[in-house]
This record gives sequence, structure tokens and C-alpha cells, in this order.
Amino acid sequence: MTDLVVRRLLIDLETPFAARWNGGDAFRSAFFNALSMSFPVGEQYFIDSVREGLKNLPAEQQAHMAAEVKGFIGQEATHRRIHELFNKHLTDMGFENRFAERSIRRMKQQAHMNVRMHLAVTAATEHFTAIFADWMLHHPEALAGAEPRLQTLWLWHSAEESEHRCTAFDMYQALGGDHKRRVTVFRVVTVIFLSDVLRQTVRNLWHDGSLFQLQTWRSAARMLFAKDGMLRSNVGLWRDYLREDFHPSQHEAPLSQAWLHNNTAQYSVVGQPA
Repeated sequence: MTDLVVRRLLIDLETPFAARWNGGDAFRSAFFNALSMSFPVGEQYFIDSVREGLKNLPAEQQAHMAAEVKGFIGQEATHRRIHELFNKHLTDMGFENRFAERSIRRMKQQAHMNVRMHLAVTAATEHFTAIFADWMLHHPEALAGAEPRLQTLWLWHSAEESEHRCTAFDMYQALGGDHKRRVTVFRVVTVIFLSDVLRQTVRNLWHDGSLFQLQTWRSAARMLFAKDGMLRSNVGLWRDYLREDFHPSQHEAPLSQAWLHNNTAQYSVVGQPA
């Protein structure tokens, strides 16, 4: 069981920001904007999946996981709200969130699936967000030159992603989820998640007017495909999920706890384990 603290981020998200808020870099800004566009719908899906999973556990296991689920829901609800505020500014700048439209349509089509399948999808996506979050904490250059308040937003979110990476996975296991299904769902989620983020990033770049600029794609190559890039350097961590004996806790995240410890002035605690 994981003790999850719910925090309220103390930053100003009422003041607008520039489209290229991430150090003036068109690709980095568009890519992170695409990720943010996915979060409100995605976080709600994770909340619903884990909440429903808890209801399906035997009473003894419900009591064991109740506090962790409460913390998980609290953290994800806070992330959802923060990114709704962030995304409102993107909408005001004319960016169209096609990611959310596709996700809502997909969830309606998959509403009939049993709770284990929803948890498998949640656990798979949480693995992605956790390894990307840990990469960001190790690579501050990904946010180089960004507005301080927005740097804080992304690093805080990254730190909390590493904290709750086990919840959906453990619930899937507790409900009798099998390895074969978990791996199959993970492969499908990989394709959908990466293709959705890429398509939304391209749309963002088109709206920004930087889609066909060479510097845009040089930045993309550095951030994603360099030896220590977000995608290339995480292939091994991605593959770990395919192992039958894998558990998210095997991926340590010391920078997550370090950031939360060193930045207490950036948030207030609104809920914590008894």
C-alpha cells in the first residue's frame, strides 16, 4: 500500500502565457501542450476506473486499499483541475483539442468493457506517464527557459505521477487480472497514446505556424530521439512492463521525492493518510 498525499499547487494560472511558453521553443511548447490537452479527460478516466475497481474488491481488500485510492483520486482530481486551467489558455489562443474529442469518443465505445480492462488501460497509461515524468525530473533542459510557474506545474505533476504509479496496477492484480491481457492492453495503449500525442502536437504546430520550420524538427529530434531523449532512452523501462514479474515499484524515483521535499513552498497539503 502506498501513502499518497494530496497537494494544492500554489501558482497563478489566471494570468495568460505565450503559445511558445517553453523557452520560446515551438516543438517543446507544442508537445507539452498536447500532453496537457490529454490530461483532464484521461485523469477522469483513471479516477472512474480505480473507483469502480475498489467497489469490486472483497471487503477486506477494500479496507486495505481505501486510503490509497482516496489519495490517488485526490491527486488525479487536482491534476485534472490544474490542466483544465492550463488548457483554457490554449483554447483562448485558438488551439483545438482534438485529443480530448477522440478520447471521449473512444471511452463511449469502450464503456461496456469489464472493470479489469479499464484498470489495465489505466495501469498501462500510468506506466507511460511515470517513466516520462521521471525522465523530465532527470532532464531539466526539457523545460529550459520556461516560465517559472509553468516549470513548477510540470515538475510537480511529474513528481506526483511517480508517487501513484502502483495504484491501478495493484488493483488490476487484486481483481485477478492476468499477465497476457495486461501486456496486450499495454501494446495497444502504446500505439494509441503515442499516435494521439503526435497528431495533437502536429495540429498545435500547424496552428502556431511552425510545422514546416527545420528548427522545429531539430528540437523534436533532440528531445525525443537523442541518446538520452524521452523516447529513445526509455525503451528499456517500456520493455520492463512486458515481464511477467514486473511491478511499478521496481522503478525507483528518488528525484520525485527530492523535488517534493525541496519545494514545499510551492504547494499546500490538503489531504494525507491518517
